[in-house]
Amino acid sequence: MDIDIKQFDIVLCKFYFSDIKKSKNRPVLVFKDNLPYDDFVAIPISSKIDKLHEDEVILSIDDLSDGVLPKTSKLMVRKTFIVSKEVVLKKYATISQNSYIKYHKIFCNYFGCEI
Repeated sequence: MDIDIKQFDIVLCKFYFSDIKKSKNRPVLVFKDNLPYDDFVAIPISSKIDKLHEDEVILSIDDLSDGVLPKTSKLMVRKTFIVSKEVVLKKYATISQNSYIKYHKIFCNYFGCEI
């Protein structure tokens, strides 16, 4: 599926288990979109919000500049990973630039990078 995605987007991806027979669909934030080979850096999103760790933050409706999320959810910064654009099923929403800056600071605080 060819979906135009970019940094700030929240997308649904199909992730396969190691046996390649089963898969789960999971939402992620497109954190950085300029990688080679049609890959992007993704921060996973979870709707299990009952317990927040220091590197997790609730995605507020105020964070979105476009679209909606099906459920109240959180970003899980420590689980950031690389994703192929080939597994993107659909786009849910886009976060605002101010929200991206906020999440980038949380990311850099956790991983010790420059802002």
